This record gives sequence, C-alpha cells and structure tokens, in this order.
Amino acid sequence: MTSLSRRNVLAAVFAALLGSAMPLSAASAGDMRIAFGDLPGIESIQTLTAIERAKERGVNVELIILNDEDLATQAIVGGQADVGIGAPYTLIQKVGVPIRIFAQISTQRFFPVVNSEFYKTWKDLDGQDVAVQARGSGTEAVMLLMAKNNGITLGTVSYVPGSEVRRNALIQGTLKASIVDAANRRALEAEAPGKFVVLPVENVSASDETVFATADYLKNNAADVDILVEELIKTGREITENPAAAVEFRNKYKLLPDLGAEADTEITEYYKETAEAGALALNGGGAEAAAGDFAFFSAAGQIEGDPASLKVEDFWDVGAIDRAVAKLGKK
Repeated sequence: MTSLSRRNVLAAVFAALLGSAMPLSAASAGDMRIAFGDLPGIESIQTLTAIERAKERGVNVELIILNDEDLATQAIVGGQADVGIGAPYTLIQKVGVPIRIFAQISTQRFFPVVNSEFYKTWKDLDGQDVAVQARGSGTEAVMLLMAKNNGITLGTVSYVPGSEVRRNALIQGTLKASIVDAANRRALEAEAPGKFVVLPVENVSASDETVFATADYLKNNAADVDILVEELIKTGREITENPAAAVEFRNKYKLLPDLGAEADTEITEYYKETAEAGALALNGGGAEAAAGDFAFFSAAGQIEGDPASLKVEDFWDVGAIDRAVAKLGKK
C-alpha cells in the first residue's frame, strides 16, 4: 500500500535523525517546537488558530508536520520537538521518558466507514482488513473496542495517516473499511451517496487530540505552556459559541489556503456539528477527561491496568489547566 510504504520510509528517516551523532539543536527560551502528527485539515483550525494566537503573545512556535502520530511521539521522546499533539496514553505507560498530557483539545468523533458492496455491519468485518490513522491512535482504539464489543476479530490493521487520505482511498476502492473524522464522513456522503455505510459507535467518550510534553519541558517553560493552553481553551470556547468563527480564524490567519474559499461553508457546518456534540474541550480536560480516557483506552487494550486504579498524575500534569481556568473562568 503506497501510503503505508511512505509511512515506513518516514519512520526510517526519523529514526536515523534520532540516532544521529549531530542532533538538532535544542529550543531556546521562548521557543516551542510543536510536532503535529497528522495532515492539517478542517478539523485542525481550532489548534492552528490557538498556535497563531500564541505567536501573537510572544511564543516563537515552530510547527513540525510529521504526518503520523508515531513520529510525533518519537519526536518528543528524542528531543526533536517540545510539544506533541495526539493521545499518547500507550507511549506514556510503556516508555521510560516522563511525558505528561497538559491539556485536552477535543474528544473523539470518529466514524468507521465500510464500502456497502462488501460490508454492511460490524459482523461482516470479522477477519477483514481495516485501515486506521496510526498505531496507538484513537482511531485504532475505536476500531479495536468496537470489534471487541461486537464479538469479532479484525484481520490486518494497516496504518494510513490522514483522514482525507483514507477517504480518498475509500472512494478509489483501495480501502474497503476504514475510519474517518466528521469532515471526511460528510465528504464521503456528498461524493458517493449510498456507497458507504457508517457503522455505529456506542458509548465512546475519550480524547482525540491532547497536547503533551516532557515533565522537564513543562517545568522549565511554564509561561509559554500557559499561553498555549489559554489560547486552546479560548479558541475552543469561541468556536463552540459561534461555529462560524472558525471561518473568521481561517481567513485572518490564512490557514489551509489550498482548500480555497469554497471550503468555508463546509468548515462552518463541520464546526456546528462539532459544537453541538460538545467535542471541543472548554476547560482543558484534566481529571475528568483522564477518567474517560482510562476507561476507553483500557477497554481497547491500549493501556494496562484497572482504570479505577490508574493515577491521573502518572499521565497528566494539570497545572497549566488549573492556572488557565482560574484566569478565564470555568465553563
């Protein structure tokens, strides 16, 4: 599969970087290198806007697009980036580097999609191949949990970064079963009415995107981290209150220019749906979000242990959230 092969090449190149005798220089005070483990799309406008606002407040942010959550988490472990975006629960539990989530950006709204010529229900996927975003990602967790809940065993799970990439592969027929975000689910329904079935996902409430960093970085760069967290919370609140604000942000900061002005209507509709679902974190997550994540990722088999016995402080540093909510007020 072309996308998977490219992912392996990227991973090999990045591994070489991590093992190089001449590592990239460390960030200076006031600098923040953010590893974005996905292809930015409509669903990224909130995060990209918060980053631009952090820049306006003096944080020198460098956005590193790695196209894969695996690479983003490796970047944090290897010191090639300061802040990662994803849901790194598996990494935190299994890697010795003390990485901590410091804010939730959004909760999951993923949609398993199958080509109706081949499958129509979860039972039809027993033994069949599927594609998800990345190893340890929320998309993989959803597919594994739903397979478990429906008493089936999936075939090969392939890793194909980019919800839009997976949507295009479904349209072209190179994928028959995958999982996409809300924007690409809407696009599939518009581009090929009736061709795909969206399989039901019950009782899933867990983090889709969070921001995370090493404990040392959070301790030594608290002022910059606080600014980023404040802007993530403010942007999430503004878009939830007025979904059309996402278009205003996009135009103000010249985000996703390749999509063209025709995407503005879709952006508004996407964020209207997202706001109605309450998917944007208004208070940064914290202990309540962690409890939901523990239950979800444990059930999906991505972290070990009784969810009730897992400790928030082993996965999260809530200091920046507490300071932001004290300043901005709680919603």
